[in-house]
Amino acid sequence: MRQSRFPVEEIVRIIAGSKLSRSSIAGTNRKYWSTEASLSRWRAKYKGFGTSEARRLQVLEEEKRRLKKMVADKELIIQTLN
Repeated sequence: MRQSRFPVEEIVRIIAGSKLSRSSIAGTNRKYWSTEASLSRWRAKYKGFGTSEARRLQVLEEEKRRLKKMVADKELIIQTLN
């Protein structure tokens, strides 16, 4: 999966700022050069999160991705040995 060009802390700030200023989705997208789909996805994923909670979620997702890759590699080794 492609890494976001925005750090998690900034995504949380963008979402919080768009809620506080009541700015339109289009205005927020223009300000941060993002798309409506990105903003909607971020709102769904980080809704109600603080910066530290969002960072923790990202760390857990990275660990999950790493562990899945390890399992896939081990499975490949097992299949080649059989």
